[in-house]
Amino acid sequence: MHPHMSDTPRAPAELDLGDSGVVRRIAEAIATLVPHNRELGIRLVECDGDSVTLALPYSPRLVGNPATGVLHGGAITTLLDGASGTAVFVALRAPIPVATLDLRIDYLRPATPGVEVHARARCTKVTKNVAFVRCEAYHPEQVDDLVAVASGTFVIFRGSSLGGRGKTP
Repeated sequence: MHPHMSDTPRAPAELDLGDSGVVRRIAEAIATLVPHNRELGIRLVECDGDSVTLALPYSPRLVGNPATGVLHGGAITTLLDGASGTAVFVALRAPIPVATLDLRIDYLRPATPGVEVHARARCTKVTKNVAFVRCEAYHPEQVDDLVAVASGTFVIFRGSSLGGRGKTP
């Protein structure tokens, strides 16, 4: 587990780490179902059953201030939101549609120019209709020097699937 993540238990039961199908479905959802994530180059780095890590590669086109070369806060926000939503998929153990209700972000320092940013998210609680997530953004070589932290809530659309429109059969 990431050094900053809580040990708080979550529901439902732990994900089977050997289930490569779940990891594959999550990676596919990140890469193909969320066009904004695909456009930014966000990718799945790790899914350890307890948390999910996504990466945002550094790109000059994502720079917010050309004088400093620092990534735009909107790109970091997208990474945090994507990692948090993906953590909900893992907690649900199914590709049930979710949407961000609230995402509270504290930016702690600028991202280092030229360096990829990772975000590790963990779903801490799932109710019938809402999931709660904590997320941290950092550089892979500086795990303890956080770029941002986030707390999010996601609505769960039970009875729907990501593969089609409307109710599942």
